[in-house]
Amino acid sequence: MPDPRAALPQAQDQPSSAAFTLGDRVRVRAVDPEHHTRVPRYVRGQLGEIVHSHGAAPLPDDRARGIEPPRVETVHVVRFAARDLWGVGDHTVAVDLWESYLEPC
Repeated sequence: MPDPRAALPQAQDQPSSAAFTLGDRVRVRAVDPEHHTRVPRYVRGQLGEIVHSHGAAPLPDDRARGIEPPRVETVHVVRFAARDLWGVGDHTVAVDLWESYLEPC
């Protein structure tokens, strides 16, 4: 029986042109596109910190729109203070975000 995970997009080595590195402060772009995006509304426009990078993967926005081949970008784990997102909480929230969703602070 074939492995069902084989059809999933696989992360690739992180491109040397990655715009961000561990510890960088970033702002999530405050966009509301008409098409599909993997940027949760609750982090749009928010400041966070890069805490991990997964490597490169196809941009889901392009895949959902049928753009072939989709752009391949570094996926970063960005940590946010819950208090900054919702005004309460003493914990943090980590979100996987593709590089084009982010801008430097």
